[in-house]
Amino acid sequence: MLLKNRVCIVTGGSSGIGRGIALEFAHEGAHVAIVDKRESPLRGKYHETDVTTPTVSEIEKLGTQGIFLQTDVADKTQIANAIQQTVEHFGGLDILVNNAGIHIPGGSQEISIADWDSVVGVNLRGVFMSTKLAIPHLKQSKFGRIIQIASVHAYGGGAGPAYAPAKAAVVNMVRDTALEIGQYGITVNAICPGYIETAIQDYLTPEQIDEALEKTALPRFGLPRDIGRACVFLASDDAEWITGASILVDGGFAAGI
Repeated sequence: MLLKNRVCIVTGGSSGIGRGIALEFAHEGAHVAIVDKRESPLRGKYHETDVTTPTVSEIEKLGTQGIFLQTDVADKTQIANAIQQTVEHFGGLDILVNNAGIHIPGGSQEISIADWDSVVGVNLRGVFMSTKLAIPHLKQSKFGRIIQIASVHAYGGGAGPAYAPAKAAVVNMVRDTALEIGQYGITVNAICPGYIETAIQDYLTPEQIDEALEKTALPRFGLPRDIGRACVFLASDDAEWITGASILVDGGFAAGI
């Protein structure tokens, strides 16, 4: 097991990509804190139509430990409490995965300023806050890892004036944080997913989904497990000399940009 007995936080871990990451970590022996606003998984109209069990239940079936902490990652007090509860429950923290994110469709003339603030508040400000608050605990670990889930849209427009800029900022934050805390042996990296089959895709039309598949070099969309396995690699000892990197896990979507 690549992550046996290591303690991990996955934000947005109840559904979609976060759930996939948490389960792959559990497969590798990690204990996982699921930090999310809701415990029950989202069910989509296109993907994940039959997902019903909480992530923690699935983690426990794999023979390791999980805990659910209801948290709004845009709220400093709540995310601070979640990190502290994780440390108290498991005895430390080794891995932070900032996966929680939201997307509100619309261009600059459609999206409200309040919605722009909400998207940036979760996708950028929330990532910064949880990273900042986790670092003192990660310094105590021999295996400190921070993995930020960005997006293929960090490298191009087309996802709106809030989502894409926030994800691009996360990629740059990874570089800055890697330089800041590398001296402590903590690695900081980003994964940039392409189209992943999750309930978050419900806002798309069938035509838009077909177009996304046409732009993906490989002949299928990604699955949460695909992102989970990439996270396992970055969290493992095999990646201990990789930091400040952003890895596209997109089936070749960005190759055509």
